[in-house]
Amino acid sequence: MKTDITPSLLNTTKGKQADAILRTCVHCGFCNATCPTYQLLGDENDGPRGRIYLIKQLLEGKEVTQSTQLHLDRCLTCRNCETTCPSGVKYAQLLDIGRSLIEEKVPRSFKERVTRKLILNILPYEKRFTPLLKAGQFFKPFTPKVLRKKIPRKTTKGLLPGNSHNRKMLILDGCVQPALSPDINTATARVLDKLGISLLTIKKAGCCGAVSQHLGEEEKALVFMRNNIDAWWPEIESGAEAIVMTASGCGATVKEYAHHLQHDSEYASKAQRISELCKDISEIVINEDYKQLNAPEKTKISWHPPCTLQHGQKITGVVEKILGDCGYNLLPVENSHLCCGSAGTYSILQPEISSRLQQNKIESLQKHTPEMIVTGNIGCQTHLQAASNVPVIHWIHLLDN
Repeated sequence: MKTDITPSLLNTTKGKQADAILRTCVHCGFCNATCPTYQLLGDENDGPRGRIYLIKQLLEGKEVTQSTQLHLDRCLTCRNCETTCPSGVKYAQLLDIGRSLIEEKVPRSFKERVTRKLILNILPYEKRFTPLLKAGQFFKPFTPKVLRKKIPRKTTKGLLPGNSHNRKMLILDGCVQPALSPDINTATARVLDKLGISLLTIKKAGCCGAVSQHLGEEEKALVFMRNNIDAWWPEIESGAEAIVMTASGCGATVKEYAHHLQHDSEYASKAQRISELCKDISEIVINEDYKQLNAPEKTKISWHPPCTLQHGQKITGVVEKILGDCGYNLLPVENSHLCCGSAGTYSILQPEISSRLQQNKIESLQKHTPEMIVTGNIGCQTHLQAASNVPVIHWIHLLDN
């Protein structure tokens, strides 16, 4: 694609990066075929190709409006288009640039500013989010039915293993998962304990930075990233084998720390090492003797692969193999490549589109009457459970028996 980016932008890091990405796009439109929002809305500007043109116009100094901003907001950042693209366009990186720049040019309404401010100042902070969630759970019986379905049930943390192994790995608690489902990481610790691995939680590590990054607050995201690197680094120097992620959304972000901090002279090399050590829990289990963790019975399950796992991290077929080898009966699921509509803060900011995608996904997942639905990301899990007739859990629980 030919570009004519304004000289003032072209001389910046963002401008050079955007120009390089734009030039890889051949505007073939294959991306639209797998874009969830394009399929729902049928608008060229609500597909990747259209959004790429909108960002190109922004970079070339042409007029941008609230309509431009809306089309960029409607993107799920599911990265399905990246999986489909024959030219390898780094769409998500271009979208991050476009979103950060348009925030500077197009003012938002008062309601939007307040909503985004609340999200940015609550969700990434466990100590702020947890009491609010607990209050919601306490008053759940008295809330309207529509809201009641969105408030997740309480879960207990469970017991951590008491063994100590020579092999040690780190695990990220994250910001909302400790409140929404604290049992995921304790189940992971018990599973890895059976495989001869000890998990360490570093309390100073917090939000991975994804929430800020996808809302156009790049500098805030970088603060979270540097904080996590500082928190993990002593254990990495002491020989920790990996940084385990049980939320694929966090994993996709941490694996890209090297990209986000590549121009930071103090953190670039450390960020590169962090990205190399970051592993989804499925990448850890698949390389161990996991077949000893057999299913107690042949349970029928539907597997929902999060977008951040299959499109962001390019991990496909791994969880399915693990669960199949352990005796679970995985049912066929149509359109498993499509987003469920959770997409981080998307379900809050774009509730109508999110709800339509949620219903489509639930229909596919429940078509063959599973006993449960399993996934690998806390956002997907919470979002799907709100509409599901059967339990929705993290797949690691199936190995914790």
